[in-house]
Amino acid sequence: MKRDDPASVLVPQAGTQDEPMVRFAGVTKRYGALTVLDALDLEIGRNEKVAIIGPSGSGKSTLLRVLMTLDPLTDGMIEVDGEPLTHMRKNGVLVPASLKHLRRVRSKIGMVFQSFNLFPHMTALANTIEAPMQVLGLSRKEATERARDLLSLVGLEDKCNHYPSQLSGGQQQRVAIARALAMRPKVMLFDEVTSALDPELCGEVLNVIRRLGSEHNLTMLMVTHQMGFAREFADRVCFFSQGKIIEQGPPQQFFSAPRHERTQQFLRAVKEAV
Repeated sequence: MKRDDPASVLVPQAGTQDEPMVRFAGVTKRYGALTVLDALDLEIGRNEKVAIIGPSGSGKSTLLRVLMTLDPLTDGMIEVDGEPLTHMRKNGVLVPASLKHLRRVRSKIGMVFQSFNLFPHMTALANTIEAPMQVLGLSRKEATERARDLLSLVGLEDKCNHYPSQLSGGQQQRVAIARALAMRPKVMLFDEVTSALDPELCGEVLNVIRRLGSEHNLTMLMVTHQMGFAREFADRVCFFSQGKIIEQGPPQQFFSAPRHERTQQFLRAVKEAV
């Protein structure tokens, strides 16, 4: 079997259909009396890079968690790649999705968490081959070839046999990105992936994300407090407050001339904190 080149290890997204890659329709998430997402409507285009910003508790991370089906919806529906994620069609009507359906559609999504979540007893290579073997049914040889290519893609070809405890925080986060990419997702979610890192290590992780965004056909949603990166990287910025999108738009417009008073207040506070 011929190995993939590192620059082509990600499968391009199929088709250029008009429908969005991700659609949230009336999505609501409550924890008891607390409404974290409030009847949210949002469409993410194919290959679009969206930065999600806002104060703590505004619903940003919850948005990613319900998309990854880590938290169930209270109400509403999510579609991925033109088909329902949280529901499925049965006898011509939409019904709540079965576990089998959820797993199939969710396989189009990869997520990288703030806290790395690597298996401490496994090497970088072993962390990266586990899911493709167990979930996708790849042979060890196929999974290893894919993992080595992806670890090379994130600049860790020489760290394949290192354990997480032997890696810096930035290196661990890059392994986590390679692990998510190993499932060949069409959508990548990044949840505050630099917030647990020392400032000097943030750059190496952000550079990997820049490369993924510029060289590969991936739809990307990133929750971040890195305003400079959001301005440079994103096609669109969405500002969340109290479970709603208060304002959204292209980065240049959003950061240079925010229209909503709450957005202006937030950006002033962020600027003063720097």
